[in-house]
Amino acid sequence: MAHRKAGGTAKNLRDSNPKYLGTKLYAGEKAKPGSVIVRQRGSKILAGKNTGTGKDYTLFALKEGTVAFRDIRKTKFDGTTHRKKVVDVL
Repeated sequence: MAHRKAGGTAKNLRDSNPKYLGTKLYAGEKAKPGSVIVRQRGSKILAGKNTGTGKDYTLFALKEGTVAFRDIRKTKFDGTTHRKKVVDVL
C-alpha cells in the first residue's frame, strides 16, 4: 500500500540552454580580424565592408578597424522597399 499520494507530472520544468545572441561589438569599438560583431538568427543585419558572414549568420570582421552601422533601403521582388541595417569595419 502506498504511503504517499501519487504526484502528477510537470510539463513546464524544462528549459533550453542560452544561445548568447546579439551585438558583441557596438559602433565606434575596435575590431580585430576574426572578432565576432553580431550573433543572430537569420540575416537581420547584413554584412558590409570588411565584414564576413558565417554559416549561422554570425557577422565577423575581416580586417582591423572600427565598427560602424548604417541603414540601407532594399527593394523586394514585389517592388516593396524596407530598411535593413548593415555593419561595416572601417
